[in-house]
Order: sequence, then C-alpha cells, then structure tokens
Amino acid sequence: MGKGRLEAFSDGVIAIIITIMVLELKVPHHAGWNELKQLSPVFLSYVLSFIYVGIYWNNHHHMLHAVKSINGGVLWANLFLLFWLSLVPFVTGWMGENHFAQVPVICYGIVLIMCALAYSVLARMLIKHHGENSLLASALGNDTKGKLSLMIYASAIAISFIHSWLAVGLYVLVAYIWFLPDRRIERKMVQHGDEAV
Repeated sequence: MGKGRLEAFSDGVIAIIITIMVLELKVPHHAGWNELKQLSPVFLSYVLSFIYVGIYWNNHHHMLHAVKSINGGVLWANLFLLFWLSLVPFVTGWMGENHFAQVPVICYGIVLIMCALAYSVLARMLIKHHGENSLLASALGNDTKGKLSLMIYASAIAISFIHSWLAVGLYVLVAYIWFLPDRRIERKMVQHGDEAV
C-alpha cells in the first residue's frame, strides 16, 4: 500500500493534539503579572509536551520518508503510536494544573514511555516490511538512543515516587537528547541518493 494516506492522517492527528494542548492554556481573568505567574506550571508542561509532540512528528516524517510502502501491520502500529500521543494533552493538562504533583507526573511518564515503545513498534514493523537490509534498518541500527530514552523514562517513573521534580528533569533530559532531528535517516538518504529503499 502507498504511505500517503497514513502520513496525511498522522499529520492531522498530531495537529489536533497540539491544538487541544494549547486550548488548555486558559486566559487569566485579571491583567497582572501575578496571574501569569500562577499559570507558569501549566505553561511549562505545555512547552515540554509541545516539544515532545514536535519531536515525534519530526522523526515520524523522517522514518516514513525512508520507506516506499506500508502494510496492514504498519497501519495498526501507527494507530498504536497515535493512541498514546493522543493522551499527551490529558496528562499535560493534569500535570500542569496540579503543579507537577506526584501522580500526574507518574502518569505523564507512563504516557511518554508508551509513546516511545509504540514508536519502536512502528519502526520494527516498517523494518519487517522492508527487510533487515533496508535503508531504514541500516539507519536505525541498534537504536541506542531509543533504548537509552526508555531507560531514562523508566528511571524517571521510579524517581517520581520519591521526588516529582527530579522526574520532570529526566523528562526534559530525554527531550533534550531528541531535540535535534535524528540525522541517522538523513545521512542514509544522502548516501543512497535520496531514494527510499
């Protein structure tokens, strides 16, 4: 199957996710700095989640650019990723409204780790469809960066039970690690003359 509809659908869902998140930013009822200061946890959680959703959109785009076609398994794996991404606005709003309290921070981490696992499943399904010698398989290699991220998420969830702000710091660390686009796929595309294999 062609990948065009999957890309368009995914882009639409991600755009809606970002829209829902920004709608959670309520306008203060009074015009003063103190009112803005009270909204800072909500704004900080929004910024972090916006960066995360942007990272997923960017890497999803690169990954799909590296393949020619998809199959039914890829469609379901992509829906699995979009399901977990669609929960980001809920945990973002909950965490911000409750000033990074323990339970919302734990749930935020669970959603983040599930997004990462779902992304890995999608990558594996695409590699299975295109073969272990495909451009995507070559570009991702053993995916050390992805495995490291999963370990940090798991550590952050555990640390949440002790100190929620340390956990948030680890979530920020993973976002920092992935903030620059993953160049592995771009390098392989250049080596292969920008043709998906």
